[in-house]
Amino acid sequence: MEKQHRDTSGTRERIDAYLSRSGLSSQSPRIMPLTGDASDRRYFRVLLPDGGSIVLALNAAPFEFDKLPFVNVARLLAKMPVPIPTVLGHADDLGVLALTDLGDVTLQAHLGAATPAEHAALYRQAVALIAIMQRRGAELASPEYIPYSVAFDVDKLTWELDFFIKHFIEAYRGVVIPAAARDELRREFTAIVDSLASEPRVLCHRDYHSRNLMLHHGELYIIDFQDARLGPDTYDLVSLLRDSYVDLPEQTVGELLAYFLALSGRTGEERGFRQRFDVMALQRNLKALGTFGYQTTARRNPVYIQYIPRTLRYVRDNLDQLPQFARIRDLLAGLVDEFR
Repeated sequence: MEKQHRDTSGTRERIDAYLSRSGLSSQSPRIMPLTGDASDRRYFRVLLPDGGSIVLALNAAPFEFDKLPFVNVARLLAKMPVPIPTVLGHADDLGVLALTDLGDVTLQAHLGAATPAEHAALYRQAVALIAIMQRRGAELASPEYIPYSVAFDVDKLTWELDFFIKHFIEAYRGVVIPAAARDELRREFTAIVDSLASEPRVLCHRDYHSRNLMLHHGELYIIDFQDARLGPDTYDLVSLLRDSYVDLPEQTVGELLAYFLALSGRTGEERGFRQRFDVMALQRNLKALGTFGYQTTARRNPVYIQYIPRTLRYVRDNLDQLPQFARIRDLLAGLVDEFR
């Protein structure tokens, strides 16, 4: 709790200092806190008298603008180009970034009001953006950009599955895992990790789901891209189509995967691609359960509990489709009832 107090103290003072430096304080703007993500950043909307607005992202600590991952990845994505918020200003010593205001409507929030045709069009748009990021990401590859120096390799994928064991099974569910069962589960997980780590790597957003796509003037904008890295070509599709926040019909998932392959000039690869998609979904949804457990127990943030049942169902369904991981299913079923 001490870290949280230290990070958030002086918030209004930092906002006022930025507004003063940028000349906006003379307009007597109104400040509105926004719902944040699972990071240490906090977001505020600055409402101006003329009806305009900007968003301030307050980082937990000062930064060097040119070394900030968000800024580095934004430069890469802007070259493609794909739609992202524009950086309007910054104050490094205050830890403040000023961004274009994309509004409050995420893809997740819009789906409840969307017609079936709108729903389908938005998801095709989202899939098309993945295809652009993969194609242009390969063309723009350079050590100048951070994502090309980090990847979903054996170490990262293994760490994420260990995170699931620690924060979901042990911390959230309170299960004491016998040493032998833990060791066997970790050994079995290596089959998932080795399979995914050996795949050719493309540029991945890394968290490409319905809460990180904003609907603004009828177009999807990509946010929260600072952790982009190299990984399997199925990774962002899994994030979008096996989204812990949204249910998609199986027919829709199949159609969107076929659409992606068509955009990528790979029609005819559906069967093998779908199997790789399912393996990627298994790993990512296990990792998501770890994140939800961590947010609930370590961060005392209960908002993610509501998404656990859907994510558990995804994992069960994937294990049903992947008989090569039957032993993983047995081991997990012995620890968590919902895997039975």
